[in-house]
Amino acid sequence: MSKKTIYSLIAIGLILSIYGYEHFLKDEEKTVLVDSGKNPKSDTNEYFLPTSTTGQIIHHQGYSLSYSEPHEQAEWVAYELKKEHLSNSNFKRPYFEIDTAVKTGAADWRNYKNSGYDRGHLCPAGDRNYNQSAHDETFLTSNISPQEHDFNSGIWNRLEQKVRYWASKYDGVFVVTGGVLKGQMKTIGEEQVAVPKQFYKVLIDNTGEAKMIAFLIPHETSNKPLYEFVVSVDSIEALTGIDFFPQLEDSLENKLEATSNYKDWSFN
Repeated sequence: MSKKTIYSLIAIGLILSIYGYEHFLKDEEKTVLVDSGKNPKSDTNEYFLPTSTTGQIIHHQGYSLSYSEPHEQAEWVAYELKKEHLSNSNFKRPYFEIDTAVKTGAADWRNYKNSGYDRGHLCPAGDRNYNQSAHDETFLTSNISPQEHDFNSGIWNRLEQKVRYWASKYDGVFVVTGGVLKGQMKTIGEEQVAVPKQFYKVLIDNTGEAKMIAFLIPHETSNKPLYEFVVSVDSIEALTGIDFFPQLEDSLENKLEATSNYKDWSFN
């Protein structure tokens, strides 16, 4: 065997060894992320987390989620938005990344490419502007759902802004949001990411006398006022199978979740 052949074999061996080591490191990193995603973070209000119908709850720095593998998105994303979280910081928009803490494998962002749908945030980047890492983790693919552009930039954006207004006015609200992942839905991409026909947002203000408000909005362009989409939490629970605030005392939970009265919340 010539020296040239021997050197070639050594080079190939080194390349394979380096590739194998890098692959091992990536697997180790994923294991760490999956394990860390099992543990609620210090700034996650675990008391108000909904139940999961999928059995896969992931905890990130600024929000928690329940991932639905059949629909390749979260059935809910939950987080606390306090007045101190509100910021005008203008962080650079990062690329979307696959959430490696999802043990079943989160959808790839490429499913959305040329689909005609926005990568609609469930926990908005604007709600996590208090530091760079909290902002950037909202660009994980487990935190997005396919949304029509006019819906995403229209009524859904108006609702997100109203939530920030309430967070400032009431010094903090707890938010749960997601698409209704039921019935026959259109899908996009090779992984068949479901396109919800409705989106919901549920809020609880636990400062002073507790109050709730819930919105159920058809996935379409609308210029209607937000209060026309107020529904009871009970009605969204019936649609989704999710129990939103199971840790509340039963009589209080039943009372708050049955109402669709928005008069306790300022729409000015």
